[in-house]
Amino acid sequence: MGLPEVSERLSHGEVTWFIRGKRVLAMMDDHHHGADHFALTCPAPPGVQQELIDLEPDRFYRPAYVGPSGWIGVRLDRDVDWDEIKGIVEDAYRLKAPKQLVKRLDPGALDHSEVRIA
Repeated sequence: MGLPEVSERLSHGEVTWFIRGKRVLAMMDDHHHGADHFALTCPAPPGVQQELIDLEPDRFYRPAYVGPSGWIGVRLDRDVDWDEIKGIVEDAYRLKAPKQLVKRLDPGALDHSEVRIA
């Protein structure tokens, strides 16, 4: 909720966070459809899903429905590193949020789309 223009509401029976009320940023997975876990799911950069699953298959998984699109599931019913969760959600935000909102995360960052060579 600390990210620009993020809101929360139920979607598909789960707590879900949206960017500008439309684009899904992350979803809770509270034993959804009988799953054996309590987790957070969100999009990840290309290749990250498989890397995390390979490194820690007891904590990370490929979520149903959105897994083929590169989303990751991170179990919250294990020891949780909340700084890591924050980083995972911020990475998801950078993937899904409009550029002008992402700029608000890094106010000093250079927007290469605005660079003009004289």
